[in-house]
Amino acid sequence: MAESFDIVIGGGAVMGSSIAYHLAAHPGFAGRILVIDRDMTYRQAASSLSLSSIRQQFSSPINIRIGLYGVAFLRRASDMLAVDGDAPALTLVENGYLYLASEAGAPTLAANHATQLEEGADILLLGADALKARFPFLNPDGVAAAAWGRSGEGWFDGYMLMQAFRRKARALGVVYQEGEIASVEREGARVVAVRLANGEHIACGAFVNAAGASGAARLASQMGFDIPVHSRKRCVFLFSARERIAHCPLIIDTSGAYVRTEGESYICGISPPEAEDPDSDDFDVIWAQFEDIIWPALAHRIPAFENIRPGRAWAGHYDLNIFDHNAIVGPAPGLDNAYLAAGFSGHGIQQSPAVGRGLAELMVEGRYATLDLGAFAFERIAAGRPLIERNVI
Repeated sequence: MAESFDIVIGGGAVMGSSIAYHLAAHPGFAGRILVIDRDMTYRQAASSLSLSSIRQQFSSPINIRIGLYGVAFLRRASDMLAVDGDAPALTLVENGYLYLASEAGAPTLAANHATQLEEGADILLLGADALKARFPFLNPDGVAAAAWGRSGEGWFDGYMLMQAFRRKARALGVVYQEGEIASVEREGARVVAVRLANGEHIACGAFVNAAGASGAARLASQMGFDIPVHSRKRCVFLFSARERIAHCPLIIDTSGAYVRTEGESYICGISPPEAEDPDSDDFDVIWAQFEDIIWPALAHRIPAFENIRPGRAWAGHYDLNIFDHNAIVGPAPGLDNAYLAAGFSGHGIQQSPAVGRGLAELMVEGRYATLDLGAFAFERIAAGRPLIERNVI
C-alpha cells in the first residue's frame, strides 16, 4: 500500500518550507504534510545562492504589499520560528534600496514613488541636490532623481530563513523526504499521487508545485499544463575596497548594475539584456560581466571603487516568468486540489512569508485572508493579461 499524505509539496527550499510551516501552524489544519526535494543539502538552490534582499520599491501594489508584509514578518521571525527556545538569527539590515534614475527614467521613478507612498512604504524621493547631500560618496553624473527606502528595505540571511522555516515545520510534524518526483498522477480534475524516481508511490489529498527553477515547469507539464517559467543564470561577484562606505544602501545604478555591502566587502551583479539571457542549468561564472560591465559602471558611480580587489563569485538561477516577471501563485488550472508557487523571477526569498501564509489560507480556508494574492493567479497568463511591474532588477 502506498503511503498517503493530506498535502504533498514538491520543492523544499524557502518557498516550499514556508508553505509547509504556515500550513502546519494554521489552527484550522490537522492533516499530514510531506515535503519532497531532490537535494536536502540545498547547495544549488536559489534560496542558498540568493542575495536575500527585501524591498517595497515596486510599481505594482501587490508587490509593494508583499514587501511590507515580508519585512514585518522578518522583524518578528526569530520569535515566531524559534524551536525549543532556539531562535534563528536572520540578521536583517535595513539600509534600504537606492534607485538612481536618469532624466528619462525620473518620471517613472516618481510615479512608482507615488504608488509606494499610497501603500504605506517609507520611501524618500530625492532630487540631485538631496541625493548628493545624503550620499556624498556618489558621483551624481547623469542622475536626475533617486528613491531611497528609509526603513523596511535591505537584506538578511536568506539561507537561515529557509532553514528556520524547515526546522519549525518539522517541529510541527511536517515530514521531509529527499527524492525526485518523476511523475504526477491525475484522475480527472484531481492529483491523486506522485511517483518518485526510485519507484515509490505516494498518495496525496492535495499537491503544491513549489519546485523552483530546477523543476516547477517540468512538474507543471506533468500536471497537465505549461507555465512560462525558465531557468536563467545570474552571477554574483564580491570585491573589497580600501575605503569603507558607512551605511551603504543597496544601490541600483542607471546602468542596471547593483552593489551593496557584504560584511567588510561588497557584493554586486547585473541582469543581462533579454537577448543575452538564454536558458541555463550550469553554475559557471561569467567573469566578463564583472570585468567589462559591472566594475566600470560602479567605478564611475562610486569613485572609491576605482581601486578594488576582486574576490570570489558564484552563479545561481532565477525561476524567471518570461510572461511578465511576476510570480504564479494559486490554484493550478484544470485541477481541484493542486496549487502553484512558481516563477518568482528573483523575488522568492522576500516573498516567501506572504506566499506561504497566503497559500496555507487558501488551502485551509478557501480564500486569501491576510493578503489577497489573486493578482498572481495563472488565469492572467491564459488570458494574455500581464501584471505589469516596472521595477525589475
